[in-house]
Amino acid sequence: MSTIIDTFIAPPCHDQIETLYQDEHLLLINKPAGLLSLSGKNPLNLDSVHHRLVQTYPGCTLVHRLDFGTSGLMVIARNKAINAALCQQFSQRSVTKIYSALLCGHLDEDEGMIDAPIAKDPALFPLMSICAIHGKPARSGYRVIERFYRELENGALLPLTRVELTPETGRTHQLRIHCQQLGHPILGCDLYGGLLLPGTEQTSRLMLHASELHFVHPISGEKIEARHASPF
Repeated sequence: MSTIIDTFIAPPCHDQIETLYQDEHLLLINKPAGLLSLSGKNPLNLDSVHHRLVQTYPGCTLVHRLDFGTSGLMVIARNKAINAALCQQFSQRSVTKIYSALLCGHLDEDEGMIDAPIAKDPALFPLMSICAIHGKPARSGYRVIERFYRELENGALLPLTRVELTPETGRTHQLRIHCQQLGHPILGCDLYGGLLLPGTEQTSRLMLHASELHFVHPISGEKIEARHASPF
């Protein structure tokens, strides 16, 4: 059994968390890119969504997480009962999550489904891997919004595809590794090939944003359809 050693130190994040909605039960926030969802074991990785919010909302807890490099919508529970009710919606897959992303290259198909099981591999940490034998089921839908070229400083043209991604499951790094599997990694993704194409190495961030979150308010029973436009 190999021991996982996490050497990652997050650079300081100066962007603020944007609170989009709040009541006595929950918060809806826009997480900036470059902020951990939860504080790490290393004391240098104390700053996080949870660490910041708990100063203002004691007792608040995370229902789900976004990767360090991903921005966008998160729902935060303000007490344990709300957390349990929301976690149940996530585990029953009744929550709809839609992401905006920029992928390297031009996709051939306008839409499709990536069905590839994902496994943890301590030897490759922090990378996940596609593994039919040990992997947990993972499915992600994609839909092309536009194909375009971005002009680089040297005048070269970088082909990119803007897509909408809809994960049916919630595995770690799921969208990032599934897009790599598709042959079109997410632009700016350091772990799964999104900095390999010429002209991508200077990309400022992971081009992945949680743009929609649909769930039922645990107390009012109201259907919440939160949207936050992609910043890229």
